Amino acid sequence: MSGLIMAAQLILGLGLLVFVHESGHFLAARCFGIRVTKFYLFFDTGFSLFKLKKFNGKLHVKFFSRNLPDTEEVKDENGETVLNDKGKKTYRLIDTSQLPDDDWRKYPEHTEYGIGWLPFGGYCQISGMIDETQSVEHLASEPQPWEYRAKPAWQRLIVILAGVTVNLIVGIGLFAMILGVYEKEYLPNKAVKEGVYAYANGREIGFQSGDKILKVNGKEVVRFQDAVSTRMVFGAMVTVERAGEIQTVVVTDKAYGLLKKGGPFLQPFNYVFSIDSVLPDRPAAVAGLCKGDRILSINDSLPTETWGAFSEHIRTFAKQNITLTVLRDGDTLRTSVSMDSTGLIGILANPPYETQPYTLGETFRYGWKDAMTMLYLNIKGLGKIFSGEDKAKDSVAGPIGIAQIYGGVWDWGRFWYITGLLSLILAFMNIIPIPGLDGGHALFCIAELVTGKKIPESFLQYAQTIGMLLLFLLMFLIIGNDIFKLFH
Repeated sequence: MSGLIMAAQLILGLGLLVFVHESGHFLAARCFGIRVTKFYLFFDTGFSLFKLKKFNGKLHVKFFSRNLPDTEEVKDENGETVLNDKGKKTYRLIDTSQLPDDDWRKYPEHTEYGIGWLPFGGYCQISGMIDETQSVEHLASEPQPWEYRAKPAWQRLIVILAGVTVNLIVGIGLFAMILGVYEKEYLPNKAVKEGVYAYANGREIGFQSGDKILKVNGKEVVRFQDAVSTRMVFGAMVTVERAGEIQTVVVTDKAYGLLKKGGPFLQPFNYVFSIDSVLPDRPAAVAGLCKGDRILSINDSLPTETWGAFSEHIRTFAKQNITLTVLRDGDTLRTSVSMDSTGLIGILANPPYETQPYTLGETFRYGWKDAMTMLYLNIKGLGKIFSGEDKAKDSVAGPIGIAQIYGGVWDWGRFWYITGLLSLILAFMNIIPIPGLDGGHALFCIAELVTGKKIPESFLQYAQTIGMLLLFLLMFLIIGNDIFKLFH
């Protein structure tokens, strides 16, 4: 069942992202009077699950329909196939005027909308554009006024950038929605009066428990989560108040190596705690701990008065018998606890902090901030791969890996967060100037704008072919890596 939920979330998430991306291209193309022959969610190789098209004043619909070719073999007067110089068959566009009235191919001026059967993407077939959706026969004739290639470079550039622009807007919008609908409130940095609790990773990069974070890279922070953002591990200057003195902690790239190993850095857990509730049938309940108890130490040697210290040390005693020193109603007790394999004893302690609700303006402001932070982290992570500091096989995920990230439980908050993050990553990856991606098309448009000279279509066709081959090879390697990690 969990596998079906993962697959469903993957298909829905990617379907939404493909739809908004291609909608950007579609709307921009139509604004400039460019025909869009097809608009498909998912790929329709061979046949489509569903498609519709309006022509002659009526809406026509087909289900499970085979795709018909838009080209035909060239034959001589004897009916023999004409071969080119390389001995291969030659093709030409079908004369649509000779097709029967019920043949959809007769009306290329109207867009065909459909859903394909292969849920790995989608496409927007823009008339006269040199990409993977067009055969070379489409580009053999002179450019027509309704074609992409007939438009000025600045219009073509807008059409190309529209897809990633919409993905960027959607990603930011989803992050803002998450704050307003799911999180609703945040922990103000100034509320953490006891300072942070520095776990082993935090101590390793120069922090101490009790540090009050004031500024990061010279900027004051309002939300506590911004004070301890993962962005810090790529290098930061953090101003802290330590024992009444203002000091600067210089975080170096060493922090990134610790991040890859796992484990927390800094948390707002440097407060003295007492047990708020005890979970039934867990080690704490079996040992007789109860609400109001304060746990002072483990095995008489590890002080655990703060929640941070307790949460850090208790996990190291999984499957062991330990002795806790407990303060109860003014009396000090010692009680034995038999730990299970989780390293958790089953107690809850409420933090003594008051949270702040997000205003409508803050949801958009912090939605933008969170989105840009996540985009920055992914760009920096990609840079680590290219520099050799990270291995691509450990850091890059394909469809299987993304499905696993969504998880086997349907949580709408998590779903929208991952989908928003993927929207940002899709925008960034698509704008990389590689032929076959939007960034490659944009690069050629910019080159034309700068030089004033149009790039030959033959060159664009070769570049597109090479780019697509590289992308298919990359996708093959990524999916193969997903499968390898699935069984190892």
